[in-house]
Amino acid sequence: MTGYSDSWQQLIDMAGGGVPAPHGGRLKHNGGPWTRAAGAAEALRTDMGQVKGDFGAAHEGLASGTAGLRAGAVLRTVRTSWERRIETAARECGSLAGKLRAVAKDQGEVEAAIRSSFRSSLTGSSAGTGVGPGAGSGVGVGGGR
Repeated sequence: MTGYSDSWQQLIDMAGGGVPAPHGGRLKHNGGPWTRAAGAAEALRTDMGQVKGDFGAAHEGLASGTAGLRAGAVLRTVRTSWERRIETAARECGSLAGKLRAVAKDQGEVEAAIRSSFRSSLTGSSAGTGVGPGAGSGVGVGGGR
C-alpha cells in the first residue's frame, strides 16, 4: 500500500500514460505536429527566396521593352512592393520555425519533469520538488498523519 488517496494514485498512474481525453483515449504531448509546422515554415521561407529570384528574372529587359511607357514604372513599383512583402514574410517564417521548435522542446521537457516528479513521489523522494502529494502542505507519506 502506497498511502496515497485514490485521486493522487490516479494522477500518478496517469503520469506514465497521458491524461484522459474528453472523448476517450489519452492526451499526451507529441512534438511531431510542432516540428512538422516548423518544417513547413522553413519550406515557405525557402520558397519565398526563390520567388524573389523569379521576380528578378521575369523583369529582366523590362526597362528596354517599356521605354517611354508608364507601365514600366508601375511594374517596377509593384515589383518593389512585392519584394518587400516577400522578404518580410520570409523573415517571419524563419522566426516562426524557431519558435515552433522551441514549443516542441519546452513541452517535452515539462512533460518529462512532471512525469519524473510523480515517479519520485511514488518512491517518497519528492522533498523539494514542490510537486506531488502534499507538496507544500506538510501532508503526504510520513507527513505526520
